[in-house]
Amino acid sequence: MKKLHVPVILLTFSLAFFPVCAKKPSAPTAGTAKAEDMLNLIPKDVNGVIAIDIHRAMSAELIDKFLKEEKAYENYQKLVEETGIDPKKDIYLIVGGLTGDIAKAEKKAGAEGVFLINLKYDKETLLNKIKKEEAELLEEDYNGITIYSPPDKVKKPVGAFLDDSNIVLGSEKDVKVVIDLYQNKGENVLANENLAAIIEKTNKDALFWAAILFPPETMQKVSAENPMLKTLETVTSTSIYFDYKDKNILADIKVISRDEAKNKDIVNLLNGLKAMGSMAVTEDPNIGELLDSIEITSSADAVQIHASIPEQLIEKLKKKKEKAEEVESY
Repeated sequence: MKKLHVPVILLTFSLAFFPVCAKKPSAPTAGTAKAEDMLNLIPKDVNGVIAIDIHRAMSAELIDKFLKEEKAYENYQKLVEETGIDPKKDIYLIVGGLTGDIAKAEKKAGAEGVFLINLKYDKETLLNKIKKEEAELLEEDYNGITIYSPPDKVKKPVGAFLDDSNIVLGSEKDVKVVIDLYQNKGENVLANENLAAIIEKTNKDALFWAAILFPPETMQKVSAENPMLKTLETVTSTSIYFDYKDKNILADIKVISRDEAKNKDIVNLLNGLKAMGSMAVTEDPNIGELLDSIEITSSADAVQIHASIPEQLIEKLKKKKEKAEEVESY
């Protein structure tokens, strides 16, 4: 009988200890996390989500070429020196939740929304650099996690170090909600049925993707302010992605609207704008090639804009722009 004591004690201890382990904060680890994993820390009541795969984007040949250009390289090196973080090596994902009125041209209410940065960093090194820039940095303890904020936190974002892999920046209210979610309190964006349905259909493997809801009052306001956009009144949401594959930039925008007739009107409006752009083809055949790469279609419940733009074409347009700028500078 005595031989059973140790196993029984260990089993009892394990059963008692397990619930405590299950409640510990958890968050995506830099280097292994996906953008989808970060959604667990985005508040439920946001009206949009955006995600950028920084690590993959920085590995893309197109971005690498850009960063090797003299001015871009200088700015890049300055960023590394000032923060101690090399975006190519250290930053993996940026995922944000959008709040407030998306149609606002000016955000007088200050910082709205929240952004999560998934990265490898040294907290003390980064914090010391921030304090040099913002000498009057304020500190507030919130459930065991320090929130750092500038004196004017109404207009500027506040931030917190969740762990060795995740930093959160945004409005004070939203940052506190993220900390709650990190500590397994409350509901995240996946509990927002309307937005979760759009997220599910979005290409989340892309370099950049977004899913956004448009409240009816927002679209009514937009159409009232600009009669040309009256056809957008029935739009309820959109999903977007940009990607880079086989030396092509891929773009896809799906505008959700349940009015089939209005969807056709939106396509006509966009094709009209495309036709206006084609007037410049005689001056630059590259613009014609760019416009030809854009396809606009409609269905009973959506308008879709899709483009596949060769990297070579982007290079041609970029060189022509640089040459025009050189002529203007003389």
